[in-house]
Amino acid sequence: MPLHHAVMALLADGPSHGYELKGRFEEAIGPQWGGLNIGHLYQVLDRLVRDGHVTRVHVAQSDRPDKNAYQLTGQGQDELREWATSPWVRTSGFRDELFLKLLGAARLGPPALAELVAAQRQAYLADIAALTRLRRERGEEPLVALLIDAALAHTKADLATVDSAEARLADVANAAVMSGAECASMDAMEPSRNTSGASAVSAGGSTSSNPGVSR
Repeated sequence: MPLHHAVMALLADGPSHGYELKGRFEEAIGPQWGGLNIGHLYQVLDRLVRDGHVTRVHVAQSDRPDKNAYQLTGQGQDELREWATSPWVRTSGFRDELFLKLLGAARLGPPALAELVAAQRQAYLADIAALTRLRRERGEEPLVALLIDAALAHTKADLATVDSAEARLADVANAAVMSGAECASMDAMEPSRNTSGASAVSAGGSTSSNPGVSR
């Protein structure tokens, strides 16, 4: 996650210190993103200073503990502009645990697939309801509202995927049942095979001993 660029974007408004940046980030992005760990933030700031994108100035305070003020450099402004104006490209594929669950449920047969689809559908509907409430509460904050709208669109797309999964994976689920039935049938036949083999061995042993008796 390019958090360091987001921190640089906040510093484009002017110098700031750690806890102030944390509060401004969480206010700008909203609760849908989640909180910002202050320890991680200071690691990001240390890296930005090391890379020459940000300067750090010690500020003495008489009525409270001293603090460090961070300010964007010219080099940092150039880096921020290049990052902020270039397109985002997915580089790690589309990985979602839902598809691993669909893989497992489909191979357990139609009942398991139907159970997963029903449960996942309810989970997405609950997410949509919660996001809709949040949208009403934070709709006047442009960036927060935009993020919530994106989350709503994504969740609705996931819901559509789940709604189609049962029909699209029906052949896989049915094939898994047939394969399981064939395995069960083979397992049921195995004891009779062993018994037949044992009888043959027994018969063979008896035949081989008869010549000894006749001699």
